[in-house]
Amino acid sequence: MSGRLLRWVCTGAVVGALVMTAPGAHAAPAPAPDPGQRPVSELLTDLQRRYRSAEEAAETYKATAEKLRTHRASAADLDRKLARARASVRDSRGAAGRFARQQYQGAGELSPYMRLLLARDPQRALDQGHVIQRVAAGRAATVRRLTGGEKRAGVLAGAARRALATETALAARQKKQRDAADSGLREVEELLSSLSVDELVALRQAEESGTAEAQRRFMSSGALGGSPATRPPSRQGNAALDYAVRQIGRPYEWGAEGPDAFDCSGLTSRAWAHAGRKIPRTSQEQWAELRRVPLSKLRPGDLVVYFPKATHVAIYLGGGKVVQAPRPGSRVKVSPIAANPVLGAVRPDPGGRAMSGYTPPKLPAGAASGSDLGYSRAQAPGATDSR
Repeated sequence: MSGRLLRWVCTGAVVGALVMTAPGAHAAPAPAPDPGQRPVSELLTDLQRRYRSAEEAAETYKATAEKLRTHRASAADLDRKLARARASVRDSRGAAGRFARQQYQGAGELSPYMRLLLARDPQRALDQGHVIQRVAAGRAATVRRLTGGEKRAGVLAGAARRALATETALAARQKKQRDAADSGLREVEELLSSLSVDELVALRQAEESGTAEAQRRFMSSGALGGSPATRPPSRQGNAALDYAVRQIGRPYEWGAEGPDAFDCSGLTSRAWAHAGRKIPRTSQEQWAELRRVPLSKLRPGDLVVYFPKATHVAIYLGGGKVVQAPRPGSRVKVSPIAANPVLGAVRPDPGGRAMSGYTPPKLPAGAASGSDLGYSRAQAPGATDSR
C-alpha cells in the first residue's frame, strides 16, 4: 500500500460520512429536508468540527489541571520546608538570646559576643579572627545556624512567592480552557436542539454509512498487517483491555476518569492504572510520552490516538475494533477503529511480552450499539434504547 493511501485512510476516516446526504441502502430512507434546511453532509461536518474544537479545549484543560495538581503538591511540600526553616531560625534566635543575656549579666560593658549579636552582618563579624577566639565553639555554631537558617528561610520564602504566582497563573489558564470547552459543548447542544427528528435520524444514518465505508477502506488497505485478530497482548495489556471492556455501557462525562463515568483519556488512563502502569492523563500527553508503535504491530491493549492534534484516544480490542468513550451523550462502547481519523498508536508497556494462549474478552450484549459521533443524550435518536 502506498504511503499516500495510508495517510488518506488514517486521517480521513469520516470522509465518507461528510459526503453522504442520504442513508445507506440497508436503512429506510429519511424524508428529504425542506429547501431552506442545511444538507445532512453540512450538518455532519459542522457537528464534527464543533466536537473536535470542544475536545481539543477539553484535553488542553485537563493537561493544565494535571500541571496544577502536581504544582500544588510541590508547593505544599515547599510550605512545609519553609515552616521548618522558620522554626529552626526561631530556635537559633532563642539560643543566641540566652547566650547574649548570660554575657550581659557577667560584664558591665558590651562583650565582643554581644557586639556580634547586634552586628548588622553577624556572619561577617563571626569571620573576624579576634571574635572567633573569644566565642565558645558552641556559641559560634549557634550563630552559624542562625545566619544559615535565615538565608535558607529567605530562599524558601522567595520560592514560595514564585510558586504562588505560578499557581495563580495556572488556575487562570485552567479556567479559560474549561470555559472554552464548555462553550464548545454548548454550541453542539444548541446545534442539535435546532434539528428536527428527521434531520437527526438522517444525521445518524449518514454517520453510520460513512463510518462503515471508512472502516472498509481502512481494513482493505492492509494498515493493520497480517492477522490482527490473533495477535496476543501482553499481560498488562490484557488486564487494561479487560478493565475497559467491563466499563462498556457507562456514560461519557467530560473530565471523568471513573469509576462511574469516563471521558476518552480517562478510560484509557484508568484502564492502564488498573493494569499496574501509570500513564499520562490526557490523550495528547499519551501520544507525546508513550512509545509509538506501527499500526501493523498493533495488539490488544495498545492505545489508538485520533485527529491531527491527538485529541481523542481509544484502547485497541483486536480485529480492527476499539473500546472507547466517544463523546458527550454517548456511552463506553466498541467501535470500528476507523470511526475517527487515526493519527497513530502507542504502547504503554513496550517491553511487555506477548501472552501465550490468549482468549479475547467476552463482550456484553449491545457492546457496539449507539452512536460513535456522540449526540446529546436528550437529542440522540433512539435515546431511550439501552446502550
